Amino acid sequence: MTERRIVKVLSANDTGETGGHQAGILVPKDSALLSFFPKLDASLYNPRVHLRFVDDSGTFWEFAFIYYNNALFEGTRNEYRLTRMTKYIRQAGLGVGDEVILSRDGDRFMVSHARRQQAEVSGRVLKLGTGWRVLQL
Repeated sequence: MTERRIVKVLSANDTGETGGHQAGILVPKDSALLSFFPKLDASLYNPRVHLRFVDDSGTFWEFAFIYYNNALFEGTRNEYRLTRMTKYIRQAGLGVGDEVILSRDGDRFMVSHARRQQAEVSGRVLKLGTGWRVLQL
């Protein structure tokens, strides 16, 4: 299998700088992004999988990929999240605009990061987006 790579540019919510208590990083319902992760069974309530990622130093991190689907069970949420990343983000000293790079080669998951410049400002308009992208290798 070929290595796949996705990148998330961190927002203030992702790094905890807003003081919010969100449950992990939102993963948009984009098939190219979702196909990076193992498929979750939507017939189950809030299905999840725990994934072991290894960083550049050989340290293992356990992240959870969750489909919060309680909207299908008379609730309101219908979103994918990548959780249990706070410790990695803090230990790496990552901030807004930095990137978390997730790689996958078969069943082997890797995590790394890159420092980037702050969000792009054009005049008085801040350009926003989901912060995710799929890299073609």
